[in-house]
Amino acid sequence: MSCTTRPSRFPRVSLNFLRRLFSSCFHSLIQKEEQCLAEEQCLAEVIVDMTMISFTSLPETVLVQILSHLPAKYLITVVRMVCKQWRELIDGSSLWVIKCQREGLIPKNIRRSPKDWRTFYILSSLKRNLIKNPSAKEDFDHWHIARRGQHKWRIETLPAECRMMLSDERVEKYFVTSFWESQKEQLIDLQEEGYWSELVDNVNPPIVVTDWYAARTDCGCRYEMCVQLLSQFHGVLHEFRPERLILQQCSDSEWRQMTHTFRNYGVGVRYIRFVHGGRDTQFWGGLYGIRVTNSKVVIEPEDLT
Repeated sequence: MSCTTRPSRFPRVSLNFLRRLFSSCFHSLIQKEEQCLAEEQCLAEVIVDMTMISFTSLPETVLVQILSHLPAKYLITVVRMVCKQWRELIDGSSLWVIKCQREGLIPKNIRRSPKDWRTFYILSSLKRNLIKNPSAKEDFDHWHIARRGQHKWRIETLPAECRMMLSDERVEKYFVTSFWESQKEQLIDLQEEGYWSELVDNVNPPIVVTDWYAARTDCGCRYEMCVQLLSQFHGVLHEFRPERLILQQCSDSEWRQMTHTFRNYGVGVRYIRFVHGGRDTQFWGGLYGIRVTNSKVVIEPEDLT
């Protein structure tokens, strides 16, 4: 079974449904793609009487263009099962190269082709930060306060001059701890995020974790982080747990990045648990503990540069 083929009970596809589907795709193709007049006339003639055409008689290049307008999930789980010809087209590279080009997923400085264009397209189109509300824009939404309660965390505004340090000027806020030991976490369900089990197990795409942290100049603090790859029943398969960092009093207040990449982690990963936090080391009343923001968990496609 292909690494990007999701097992399921595939629905029967009626001829009328396919006619409507292809008619819609033909219209989209004419509107969105720059075609020569002769080709547009040819496509228009096909639309005029869809009931008279055999799908197998379409030129393969035209069929690939049509299929390339369909969502990847539908191509893999439904359309691929229609006939041998369509399965071969969907398992080939031409269709996925077209989709990558159309959606701007191919790097400008590409040096080599991916091992599998379909896998590259799927991972590229899914790529995003899987941590929700990483920079406190939504208060504490999506975060589970794991220790000492939410009242021991606060949200503050990041000074404009500090935003360049984070390589993202859109970050405007951060979370800050107090003298209590404070942790918060998120649990990422890979299935819910679109990464089905065969894709993760067979490809093992790199899972890149980053977190930004900073101390105050007037108070020492402690920073800790833990990221776990979990099984279906939340057993720990792999873990990144660096030593606790102690930032001494009167140190600088520079923002620093903690990062780790999981590779070759094998089969069975279904969840990712992200935990971070800390406290101040002086036990001062108020919010003098570690500051954290812009946390990320990103599943990367193959690097082509």
